[in-house]
Amino acid sequence: MEYQTHRNLPALAGVASFDAAAKPGLSVEKCVGRLKRLHWVLRRLNQIFVHRLPSEPVYELKMGFSLHAHYCAEHAAALRKRVSELREPPLGMDQAPDAALDVLLDEILAAPDTASLLVGVYAYALPALLEAIHRYLADTHPLVDHPSIRVCRFALLEVEEMAEYGRQCLEQLAGAAEREKMQPWEGLLQQLLEQAGSLDGTAPKTDVVPNRMFSAKPYHFDPVPKRDERFPDPYNMGVHAEAFLYDATLPTPPKALMLYYKRLREIDVPEVIASILAQTTNKPWDYTVDLTRQLWDEARHAMMGEVGFVQAGVDWRALVRINFTWSLALNTQLRPLERHAVLYFIEQGLMPKTGKRFEWELALTSGDTFAGLAQDFDWADEVLHARIGRDWYVKEMGDGKKATAYGDECWSRVLIDWEKYRAEGLTQHANWWRPLYLEWCRIHDKEADSAVLAFETNYSAIRADLREVSGSA
Repeated sequence: MEYQTHRNLPALAGVASFDAAAKPGLSVEKCVGRLKRLHWVLRRLNQIFVHRLPSEPVYELKMGFSLHAHYCAEHAAALRKRVSELREPPLGMDQAPDAALDVLLDEILAAPDTASLLVGVYAYALPALLEAIHRYLADTHPLVDHPSIRVCRFALLEVEEMAEYGRQCLEQLAGAAEREKMQPWEGLLQQLLEQAGSLDGTAPKTDVVPNRMFSAKPYHFDPVPKRDERFPDPYNMGVHAEAFLYDATLPTPPKALMLYYKRLREIDVPEVIASILAQTTNKPWDYTVDLTRQLWDEARHAMMGEVGFVQAGVDWRALVRINFTWSLALNTQLRPLERHAVLYFIEQGLMPKTGKRFEWELALTSGDTFAGLAQDFDWADEVLHARIGRDWYVKEMGDGKKATAYGDECWSRVLIDWEKYRAEGLTQHANWWRPLYLEWCRIHDKEADSAVLAFETNYSAIRADLREVSGSA
């Protein structure tokens, strides 16, 4: 029978033609089986990015892992919700749908170095995930399973973005020589995919049971932050940014530089949030979604500082000394809940007018347009983070005042021993501000202000208030 819509209007809300809609598709049971496997891989990839973030020394990869962890958490949540709509409660969503698939992800998590990790994630896991999503979109019915199609389409956009990022990283950091050494391990990864019947389970499974290689021993999370060679003095506490910013006698324009330093210094906040996520168990997936969003926001803040220096024409790598003393102390001295308490306590201090609003107003008056924009969004993000803290940390503590007091108490126990760092030869706490400011004046043809040049960190103030100096969030 020839069938025509009214005045040839698009059929079926535009989602499919009648010919396409007349074709068979996957059953609910088969859809659930595939979607569960997609969910599990995204969930495990989130875990891999989070667990490997603090100990990854390369700054750009730290930032990339932050974003990709956020993507994976959100798409896993969307798939989890969709499965619950398909007559399937989310039972079993916290268990591996296939043993070989889980070993594959165990192996990637335990990869012994950066190049191996990049190969595992971006040459095996993500290409297999892309293939599985494309196959699902091709095989499922375009009308009856349209809600799943939307979830997969949205995921596909960002999984493709992740894969392209990874392709470029592999070209630069995992060349032919490195890949040659990995041949036995890459063979194992391929065998595991074959044993699983591909990532989505649509291919015949093999009978080969490969042995574990890197994951033969249980993986142990490393909370100690690492930095690459562009951070030659990570123990340096020679500049008290807050003392400079709040000194009303100093001119405003160069304060934009100090704001950029504060933002770039936030590299260590994703390292702390990653450690909280990695060492906290038995939480709902929404907890991971929210905390990973905050982790990504803090990485964005660091990159705002990076952009600020670049657009100001200043090479921060040669002139600025970004320390990791905050994340090092929290990740090695406190339990996960105590770290979250400190994070929440610091965030509460950013909410009054003397916090993020002050930084935004300062940026607006500095004459640096990008500084104003960056601080505007930084302030908005921190309001969101305070809400995340209330939703998870405060509810766990049972009371807002108790939660704040506990954060204060935990923060007071953190020892950031700047004198010991100098005594042990880890740093001389060099005042890098003077050469940075002089370079900025030279680039912008400005006369250096003598009061700004004379700015020195007051070490007695550091001793009296270490918490203010080291707080990064």
